Amino acid sequence: MAEFTRNSDLPGEPTSLWLASTLEAGHDETTGRDDEPATAELEEALAEDRSVDVAVVGGGIAGLSTAINLRERGETVAVLERDRVATGVTGKSTAKLTSQHGKIYDHLRREFGRRQASQYARVQERAIDEVERRIADLEIECGFERQPSYLYSNEPDEIRRETDAAWAAGLEATYVTSVPPFERAEAGVRFDDQAWFHPRKYLLGITDELRSDDGAAVYEGTRVTDVEPGAPCRVRTPAATVTARRVVLATGFPILDRAGYFARMHPKRSYVLGIRLDGEPPEGMYYRPGDNYRSVRTHRDSDGELLLVGGENHKTGQGGSTADRYRRLERWARERFPIDEIAYRWSTQDYKPVDKVPFVGRVGAGAENVFVATGFRGWGMTNGVAAGRLLAQLIAGGEPPERDLFAPLRFTPKTSAGKAITENADAASQFATDWARTLLASDDPALEPGEGTVVRRGGKPIACARDEDGDLHATSAVCTHLYCLVQWNDAERSWDCPCHGSRFSLEGEVLEGPATEALPTRAPDPDLDSD
Repeated sequence: MAEFTRNSDLPGEPTSLWLASTLEAGHDETTGRDDEPATAELEEALAEDRSVDVAVVGGGIAGLSTAINLRERGETVAVLERDRVATGVTGKSTAKLTSQHGKIYDHLRREFGRRQASQYARVQERAIDEVERRIADLEIECGFERQPSYLYSNEPDEIRRETDAAWAAGLEATYVTSVPPFERAEAGVRFDDQAWFHPRKYLLGITDELRSDDGAAVYEGTRVTDVEPGAPCRVRTPAATVTARRVVLATGFPILDRAGYFARMHPKRSYVLGIRLDGEPPEGMYYRPGDNYRSVRTHRDSDGELLLVGGENHKTGQGGSTADRYRRLERWARERFPIDEIAYRWSTQDYKPVDKVPFVGRVGAGAENVFVATGFRGWGMTNGVAAGRLLAQLIAGGEPPERDLFAPLRFTPKTSAGKAITENADAASQFATDWARTLLASDDPALEPGEGTVVRRGGKPIACARDEDGDLHATSAVCTHLYCLVQWNDAERSWDCPCHGSRFSLEGEVLEGPATEALPTRAPDPDLDSD
């Protein structure tokens, strides 16, 4: 049963900075829907069948990077986006363009080898350069700036190993003992010539370029319900079908799972505050690794400067009140910075592969013409751009040297077996515990506005929640993906699946996959619905 926690006292507008500044009235975190965009007209949803060389499912940074790379190779492309372009994970990131992805290089060197660590570093650095080049070529105004990036902690030995591994991988990494503004940090590694930018403005520029090309189309408001692999493939939507020689799945979780992705990566949510300071913000980007990481960067806009503070990650649908995570993040920020106002708050979701390397390549057995890009582990800005380049090369018949490192069918038992067993045991335990708890739960708890819980009705689990006006909404509590029980997210007012990360609105609509079907509605309980 969900805890009855209200979030009326949470600070900031509940939308990401990137959406608020490119959508006239922002993005509704509760419904997952956007108002009319302030830039780039909304492309109508796919209304009739069409044929292309490549259909790209997902209009985030991975999908649009793939599409523009394919067009440069002469392929015709259709991008199919459920919502608006760059309003999913991409529109809710902290938007760091960096090859510094936590303590990744020491891990890669130990578990994969020196050559693979160098490959990973090279594609990340190349991704930053590619974004900078496209911004210049297309004259996109998106706040791109080169900045240093710091990884810091109170574990000097770990930082020294990471510095050495990054240097050996070909990166200009520098070990430092002072990391302002975090004076208490004992050590850090500095990467120079990294960057930050406004991700949605960048991708709106890419979208405009694609829409001006007769060989490309971008369809928004188009929900993909099924992908049929074959020669050709068919991508089904409620209104029409796209026939394509190749399909790219550039969604958070692939809706076609031919390689056991559900067992090889797990969903995590994290939180961001957009803060206006009473004073100058720090230059550069900062990241403290660990189970409860912290991320800090500055953004400059027409209203001044914002400090973006992120962290409080946890497995989706687990870990207690999400509203409390915003509160803890706010306390941490107030202890370190002179805060004038918290302007925005938002959360995001990503998937963590058990071996920490994204899956980019053919999706799996029996689907030779379907490709995937997923598992970016919270570092999707460079990994998404790198995935677009790699997929375009693979579809064109190329054999880039990094293909084996990112191959979805790679076999890495040394680094992934133990983690896979742990994560799948956790998912199984959560599945069993939630069902048992529901069977024993009361069937008539009282709910205040903004509260939700799973109740038992006739032995069946029902998800019941009240909106801010006090109206009761009831749906099935059984996730339509693999039948886990959803949990109430008290900050975002959503139902989240603790097994594989599907998320649903109060009305049961899909907000995030891998589920493609809504939660069936149920009649409100007369006892719960009474005043």
